[in-house]
Amino acid sequence: MVAEQVKISPQEYLRLEREALFRSEYVNGEIIEMAGASINHNMIKENVAIQIGSHVRTNGTGCRSYSSDQRVTVPTDSLYAYPDIVVVCGPNQFRDEQPDTLTNPILIVEVLSPGTAAFDRGDKFALYRQSDSLREYVLIESGKVRAEVYRKHTEGYWFLADETSSLTASISLTTITFALSMATAYADTNGLLAA
Repeated sequence: MVAEQVKISPQEYLRLEREALFRSEYVNGEIIEMAGASINHNMIKENVAIQIGSHVRTNGTGCRSYSSDQRVTVPTDSLYAYPDIVVVCGPNQFRDEQPDTLTNPILIVEVLSPGTAAFDRGDKFALYRQSDSLREYVLIESGKVRAEVYRKHTEGYWFLADETSSLTASISLTTITFALSMATAYADTNGLLAA
């Protein structure tokens, strides 16, 4: 006999999450506790957050970047997540009267860990794509030099727009008109595998 899995509503998740001492994500009715990250994951996230944050603050486009503690959701309420980096252009839009859950990301960056890579590439990306505002989704490996940029075409479909496994290259983020340096993204990391 298999135990029936109990699903909770998005409203119950938000109530619990707003009171919690630790962060959890919500995926199709299930709460998923967030695991700790490796030193490489944290270093890459910080390096990329600094690059993107500095760029959007100084280019006058009205965009802002947030890292890891900023919750986002999609219109179907099927996903509440804490991307490694999220960029919003224009006024922030929130799920409800509490300004803690963004609904209008234009760019999301996820740094991949071995335990999350398949989910970040697959189901999580499929859920993120429900967002009308999202235009680019960036995946950066933490165990080896590799980055991919998925972009939403004007006709609505998503495609692999840029990728690299070279430390001397950059990836193009057209939503914020920026070339993200891989050498800077991977600065001070250790033990990277060959791509």
